[in-house]
Amino acid sequence: MRKEYYSDIPADVERSIHYQRKEKENIGKYLALILRHKPEVIGISLDEHGWGNVEDIIKGIRKQYPQMSMKLLEEIVATDSKGRYSFNGDKTCIRANQGHSIHVDVELKEVIPPDILYHGTAVKYVLGIKDKGLIPKSRLYVHLSKDVDTAVKVGKRHGDPVIFEVDTKQMIKDGYQFYLSENDVWLTKEVPVQYLKMKALGQEKWLEDCQPDIDLD
Repeated sequence: MRKEYYSDIPADVERSIHYQRKEKENIGKYLALILRHKPEVIGISLDEHGWGNVEDIIKGIRKQYPQMSMKLLEEIVATDSKGRYSFNGDKTCIRANQGHSIHVDVELKEVIPPDILYHGTAVKYVLGIKDKGLIPKSRLYVHLSKDVDTAVKVGKRHGDPVIFEVDTKQMIKDGYQFYLSENDVWLTKEVPVQYLKMKALGQEKWLEDCQPDIDLD
């Protein structure tokens, strides 16, 4: 992340800017919690398609963050680097595009994916994936990326990145379904081990020592 300097700005103003950015980040995380996992933390419920009433959400978040407003909500949605959220047409409702642990139908359309997709993870999860494949755990779907660069960014969130290639072409032939979220994340219910091929990034020796039968490309 680029570090910005405010050499011509008074220290108290710079601290205020930093505080506002941190608060916006915290509100964004709180919004993700509400729309993906626990809407009850602010006393609301989502409809069957994951939509929540914007006025109720703003009121609920204000109990924790008094500065919450429609303007700030619009800014969070517009500037979210992962495109996590969508408004409905008149901005009276909002929902997360994917990543839910609660059972909602975000009206995903089945789409034929590219022949290969990618999954970014960390070294510490490799043995579990080798054993069980990719499973959604607390989420409703396994999340996949369209290119290696995006998968690497995902993997780095969890530690030293490792990339798995997913043979989606063969999965489609075998009857598996894929979906594409509004923010271009590929989703599927699971990826069994036989469809995975691992690409390690700088961890080849460690992985070979731990599990010599892993196919490294």
